[in-house]
Amino acid sequence: MNEFYDSDMTDTSLEGLTHLPDQVSFQTALERTTHLGIGAHPDDLEIMAYHGIEQCYQSAEKWFAGMTVTNGSGSSRTGPYADFTDAQMVEIRHKEQVAVADIGQYSFITQLGLTSADLKEADCSLHQQIASLLRMTKPEVLYLHQPLDKHPTHLHLLRHCLKALRSLSSEELPVQIYGCEVWRGLDWCPEPFKIALDVSTHPDLALELIRAHDSQISGGKRYDLATLGRRIANATYDDPRESDQSQSLIWAIDLKPLVLDHSLTLESYAESVLETFQAEVKAGLKEIG
Repeated sequence: MNEFYDSDMTDTSLEGLTHLPDQVSFQTALERTTHLGIGAHPDDLEIMAYHGIEQCYQSAEKWFAGMTVTNGSGSSRTGPYADFTDAQMVEIRHKEQVAVADIGQYSFITQLGLTSADLKEADCSLHQQIASLLRMTKPEVLYLHQPLDKHPTHLHLLRHCLKALRSLSSEELPVQIYGCEVWRGLDWCPEPFKIALDVSTHPDLALELIRAHDSQISGGKRYDLATLGRRIANATYDDPRESDQSQSLIWAIDLKPLVLDHSLTLESYAESVLETFQAEVKAGLKEIG
């Protein structure tokens, strides 16, 4: 385990890993949270959980908070960041995530500083910290990675999140639990599983948040163009027969059934999505003869 992580971490120690943009007490920041995102890497929240960020931005009643689990040390780096060491990248990505929380007016941002390898450890107690955070915040809406994502670290984190959620009572569960796009879009996903999240209200904010992760943009990955482009494409290609209903759209998968039905595994849930998609394609082709 890396230096930031303690398998016996208490609720109190989470406070030491947390940035409070408006300098309220840690307890106040927890209690006012209505939307929570749990992302694997610095910048994942701004891509996958932007719906919650936008919903809460400049609102007195709604507050977005985030947990970033890994330190981002293995990120791509070219240009001005080409010669940065892993340790330097960890430091700059931590600072970028803090700056983004200030820009987005988050209730708080917690950064655990794990490595991707930590999430694979058999004795990793990350799910306990996630469950603790969920109990302390009691969010109405939760944004997670999704089981069809292609990034292994995202999938490992989702497994820990699922274990945490299944340890909660039904009264402690968020009302809505979304699995969101990062390393795979969900525009193809069958209608029974996917949910449209309109993010058209603050286009300038969406761009500013992603571009604040400059080590990624200037470091060789144009997440700014790709992320906003995907959202615009989602909105336009949503329905071939109707005019656009939004200007920017994130697709998410409803994870609540997976959380409630403990007999389902991530694999079986993903298989049900894929089987439904396969049946839809076959039916469409059969219809045209």
